[in-house]
Amino acid sequence: MTPSPIPKVLSTLSSHAVRHLLMGGQACVFYGAAEFSRDTDIVLLADQENLHRLRAALEDLAAERIAVPPLELDYLSRGHAVHFRCRREDVSGMRLDVMSVMRGVDPFRELWERRTTVQLPEGLAVELLSLPDLVQAKKTQRDKDWPMLRRLVEAHYAQHENHPAAEHVRFWLREARTPALLVRTARRYPADASAVALERPLLVHTQAEEAEMLERALEEEARGERARDREYWRPLIRELEALRHQETRRRHAESMRPEDEGYTGERGE
Repeated sequence: MTPSPIPKVLSTLSSHAVRHLLMGGQACVFYGAAEFSRDTDIVLLADQENLHRLRAALEDLAAERIAVPPLELDYLSRGHAVHFRCRREDVSGMRLDVMSVMRGVDPFRELWERRTTVQLPEGLAVELLSLPDLVQAKKTQRDKDWPMLRRLVEAHYAQHENHPAAEHVRFWLREARTPALLVRTARRYPADASAVALERPLLVHTQAEEAEMLERALEEEARGERARDREYWRPLIRELEALRHQETRRRHAESMRPEDEGYTGERGE
């Protein structure tokens, strides 16, 4: 079996001391909520020094930017993602997506304090977005993120259900996406359920084990998050469209530029 190029991408980032956290599908793989992901998604500490280190790592990976916007702090700090395709032979074709700000997710320095570190067999230490932070990052308008979000919470529950800490219980009550898990947790920890219900009112339906009402409330909750995500991205998408048009005009102008300095623009006979 051909070894995955993803550890090589992460190793290159680490060798250049890029301060980053793995998120997206690959982080879900590490947490046991997914089996495979083709891309490498990272959240980056966005400062000039770290950006300089990232650019060195991208050069090492022979990574080419494949879409707007350019890799600049201004775009990263407003919530844009910057996309690259690696061309170095051992990671050829691997996509690398970089962000530094996400809707509803805490600043990088707080994420770093809560990170999860995983040691790979080859000795590489991989720094992951914590599972609760990853769940928050998955609350997007994309259909594929919601089943993943549910599996992340269920994987966390399976890992900790026998000896949960108080923060684990409250995390399940805040983020679980299935009526069965919510009812089970609320039954075991009624005081926590009553407290969390102040911020997540749908938990009132766990008291009477109203699965159908819970299901409808969960669907409504997800619709609200999707709507907020669409609203968040609306101005960013307008910026991207403007940048694409500028890029298209620039390329068109360059393609029309005469290479012969003596060219006058007049048609010859």
